Parts: sequence; structure tokens; C-alpha cells
Amino acid sequence: MPSQAKLKAKKKQVQALADELKDAKSIVLVNYQGLAVHQDNAMRAVFRENGLQYRVVKNSITERAFQVLGYEGLEDVMVGPTALAFSTEDALLAPRLMRQSTEKYRRLSIKGGIVDGKVEPLDYLIKLSYIESRETLYGQLLFMMMYPLTAFAQVAGQMVERGEEAGVEKVSDIPVQEASVSEAADGAASATE
Repeated sequence: MPSQAKLKAKKKQVQALADELKDAKSIVLVNYQGLAVHQDNAMRAVFRENGLQYRVVKNSITERAFQVLGYEGLEDVMVGPTALAFSTEDALLAPRLMRQSTEKYRRLSIKGGIVDGKVEPLDYLIKLSYIESRETLYGQLLFMMMYPLTAFAQVAGQMVERGEEAGVEKVSDIPVQEASVSEAADGAASATE
């Protein structure tokens, strides 16, 4: 039977891990067995750079911390070497970076995880991992919103250039060229066929 000092130390570890994980938006559990030290160091550097926490903790400590937090259903996942990757800022960060790491380091594999306080199956985590970051999605949305204005500005600029070339003050005074009118009619006719 373990001594009281060891039990107290383990309880302290469990509570420290539970405190660390209580605000996590997502937690991904991974099997890191067979990963070389230089690969692990490179992976951890990428995680630190992106604000992802990564810990290797004994399974018994992790299981007890999950019990403290009320997470159930991870017993089958907590077998063998298991590391935790978690983020308190972005629910998609841990699944995305862990999937990218598993693609780079084939010995690494995702075992399961928790998203927004709910234990999720592996296929759900993989689907989440393909969603782009918030900043990327905002950039794409902004581009789609700005594209019509940009296209209009380009067309208006071309019309001004044509007006300057023709030497007229109003765009409506630009002479229509016969060739361009017949080309437009031919294009419209071929589009309807």
C-alpha cells in the first residue's frame, strides 16, 4: 500500500492537472509511442508557437483528473502511452495541430478527445481538424465581401482609361466600335446555343 506522502503527492498532481484542464476548449489524447526525441522536440516547438499546451502525464493521473472534471467514456482510450494536447483559446487548435502532426510523424496517432466539455469520437475530431482557423475564415469572408467592389472599381478604371484614350469627358460619349459590338453579339448567340 502506498504511503500517505505518496497518496498526497498524487492527489496534488491530479488536482493540478484538473485545474489546468478545466478551462480547456478542447483536449486531444494521442499515442506518442515510437516518436523520436528530435521529432517530439520539433512538434512541441510548433505547439508552443501556436499556443497549444502538450503534456505527457501518467494515465492514472489523467483518468483521475478527468473524473474530477466529470468526463466519462475515455477508459478505452487511456490505454498505453497517452499524451494530452489542449487549448484554452480555440476549440479547433488542438485537433488541427495534432492531425497535422500525425500526418508529419506517422508514429503519432490520435486516440480520442474532448471538445467543449463533451467526449467526442475520433471521426468527429478528425472532421473538426480540417476546419480552417478563425483568422483564415475571416480573411476568406472579407475577400468574398470585397470582391464585387474590387471588380467594379477595376471596370470603372478601365472605362476611364478608354474615355481618356478616346478624348471624351463622359463615359457615355465613348464611341462604340463596330467590331466589339459584333463580337458581343456573336458571344451572346453562342452562349444561348
